[in-house]
Amino acid sequence: MRAEGLASSQSAAAPSSQPDVPVLAEELRDRVDRQLTLLVAEGDGAPDRLSQSIAHSLLAPGKRIRAILALVSARQFGGDEADALLPACAIEMVHAASLILDDLPSMDDATLRRGRPANHKIYGEATAILAAIALLNRAFGVIASAPWAPPKSGLKVAACLSDAIGMEGLVAGQEMDLHAAAEQTTREGVERLHRRKTGVLFAAAAEIGALVAGIDDGRLEQARSYGHRLGLAFQAYDDLLDACGTADNAGKDVGQDQDKATLVAALGIAEAEREARRQIDAAIAALPPSPGTPCLLSGFADVIAASFQERLAGVPRSSGTDG
Repeated sequence: MRAEGLASSQSAAAPSSQPDVPVLAEELRDRVDRQLTLLVAEGDGAPDRLSQSIAHSLLAPGKRIRAILALVSARQFGGDEADALLPACAIEMVHAASLILDDLPSMDDATLRRGRPANHKIYGEATAILAAIALLNRAFGVIASAPWAPPKSGLKVAACLSDAIGMEGLVAGQEMDLHAAAEQTTREGVERLHRRKTGVLFAAAAEIGALVAGIDDGRLEQARSYGHRLGLAFQAYDDLLDACGTADNAGKDVGQDQDKATLVAALGIAEAEREARRQIDAAIAALPPSPGTPCLLSGFADVIAASFQERLAGVPRSSGTDG
């Protein structure tokens, strides 16, 4: 299902100085898809069922936003996105693994992901879990195989991705999401959760692209802040799709988050929609000035917002969570 595409929002949705950003995003997504296919083919020695389970989630049609973000960040900060391609694919492997685990009956108990059955619905829980573990491990192997110059850059990228996954990253966010909903009823509480659940991998993607470009620590923090804010905006829009959308335009089960900590639950639909746009603006504001040259990361943030707004267009906003 290609309705998730970034370019479908049309370049007019981005500022006029950046008409190429949606097209660039599509080109980069195609590059990531081709590289992921090659990386999956390298695992031919795995048992067929496990290989099929991995491919089912990793190669499913998706936006590849986190991977594209790493590539755009590398270019934005003066690097070559070709050098960021393998790290970007590693990020996508981590994301695919997190979706497999997120959908399990012991987690969100979802049946649909990216317009197709959730992994465990086809391959069973045990194989789905093994596929997720394989993807998480393969991600670090992919980073290790990249041609780093200097080699220390690869260590920094591996550490960044490890931090994004671990006890203060995605794993912590999932634990909070499962068991701390009662505490997350305010804007601040929901943001703390979403920083770990979603923002942390966006921040890692922006940071990893910047690391590939070899930028200094000061600008590295700007890249990280941009990624965090973009991730918070993404999660806010995702919450809106869950509350207002359909399985068709969301590409997954909706109504899954009714008893969880979301901005829709904390603020209502209208304010959650405004907060999503505020986070997009905050992400753009976090970027260093780039006088005389188009800011690709700024354009990329606007493209993501336009893509979600297109999917939400015409969707009724009335809900018991508003008001």
